[in-house]
This record gives sequence, structure tokens and C-alpha cells, in this order.
Amino acid sequence: MTIKWVQVDPLVMNGEPFCYGSRLTVRQLLEMRRGGYNLSRILTDNPELRWLGIAFAYCYAADHPERYAEFLAPDGSVIGPGFSEAEAAGLPDELRRPGVVVDVGATALT
Repeated sequence: MTIKWVQVDPLVMNGEPFCYGSRLTVRQLLEMRRGGYNLSRILTDNPELRWLGIAFAYCYAADHPERYAEFLAPDGSVIGPGFSEAEAAGLPDELRRPGVVVDVGATALT
């Protein structure tokens, strides 16, 4: 079974894209990231999320700049701390996009 990590359903969350298995929207996740939340803190505060789902949400936002422009820098990267190289090591190549998921300057969390 393939999981669709970001889902859009007009009957759920007023049609706002949300993360699979949670009531957290992509917008809320981006607000946390912009506010300085790193991967570890997001997962600690939202244990129903999965790191792969978060990566898909960041990529979804980058692929929909018309909807999430306030969370994107002029170069198209998502504002705030992303995954470190170590955290992103297990992600599929299509999710390891600089400025979306991988934050080369971050240190790995243990």
C-alpha cells in the first residue's frame, strides 16, 4: 500500500492540505518550521506524525508557491530549519531537495 502523505479532502479541515494520520495541516507545519521548530521538536510535540510525512509536506509547500508564498524565501526554499544531512539520509532522493528538506548547516539530533 502506498501512503499519500499529504491529503486534500474538502470534507476534512475545510479542504486545507493536511498530513496523513493527523489533524495537522501543511500550513500549521510550516508555521512551526518558520517559528524555529526543528524536526525533533515537531515529532516530539506531534507524535502522530512521521518524518517522511513531514518531508512530503515541505515538498508539497515548495511545489505550491501560490498557496504558501509567505513561507518561501525568494529562492523558493522553505523558511526555517529543515532536516539535517543525517536526518535526511534515509529519505528518497526526490525529497532531498536543498532548501526544502535538507539544511546542510544543521547538526544531527540524537
